[in-house]
Amino acid sequence: MQGSYCLIIKNKKQTQINVGAIKTIDFKCGFYVYIGSAMNSLIPRINRHLSDEKKIHWHIDYLLKNENTNIEEILFNIGKEEIECKLAKTISKEGKEIEKFGSSDCNCNSHLIYFENIENSLNSIKNAYNNLNIDYYDIDYFKTLD
Repeated sequence: MQGSYCLIIKNKKQTQINVGAIKTIDFKCGFYVYIGSAMNSLIPRINRHLSDEKKIHWHIDYLLKNENTNIEEILFNIGKEEIECKLAKTISKEGKEIEKFGSSDCNCNSHLIYFENIENSLNSIKNAYNNLNIDYYDIDYFKTLD
């Protein structure tokens, strides 16, 4: 199964995290939207993000391995069209980009966007999918696929 996804990650405590080649990033309390894609393995990719047992491979792994963070919600689409960058560019208009995070393989400024509250992050993702006329699903639907 192929598709793109948006993780909403809650950071409970201001913290600095060394994120590989990006170096140290100061993460404020609040909510972060991470936009990714899995063009071969959507379900295993999302399950990997949800797992506590993983090796550090991507920028997002540094953030998710931190004890102050947890995934609050996941919105995703199923489809062959690569829309990860379109989602990131649209969502970033409503939040604050964490420069260079998750975008080393494209021309985007970032694939991690900061929001002060969960409502704004959720609305931003939903608006991005709606603007692209793409159906999306939430974590409850994802659990039925597993």
